Amino acid sequence: MAASMRKGTLAVALMLALAGPACAALPDEVLADPRLEARARTLSQELRCMVCQNQSIDDSDATLARDLRLLVRERLKAGDSDRQVLDFLVDRYGEFVLLTPRLSRYTLALWAAPAAFLVAGGAYILITLRRRRRTLPAAVQPLTDEEKAKLDAVLKS
Repeated sequence: MAASMRKGTLAVALMLALAGPACAALPDEVLADPRLEARARTLSQELRCMVCQNQSIDDSDATLARDLRLLVRERLKAGDSDRQVLDFLVDRYGEFVLLTPRLSRYTLALWAAPAAFLVAGGAYILITLRRRRRTLPAAVQPLTDEEKAKLDAVLKS
């Protein structure tokens, strides 16, 4: 019985490991033109589902995500460029709709923060190492002849 449970558990673990990410685009959403569909899929992966908030609209099953996928496809069929589609959605929903925010004066701190923390951390390490060097004792001086004689006397006794 235990062996069959292990096999069942192993089978479930194997199926979960092999399961790839599923996309939420339904067959009735797919465009006939493969190039337009590829553009729509790429754009859908860049847009945040406003319901799920941590998924792209390409991965989300939410109704709003479906509406946004359809809107992206409509805009592409109308002849909009990828940039025009993104600009349209940003104008409508705000910068939050983008999974990767654009570099602007509003997001500059967001983009610069990792570099600033890296520089600050490096500066802290350098300052700490320099302080340690200053506080270390001076180099050890060799023993004088008098000290060597005293040490020999102590060791012989």
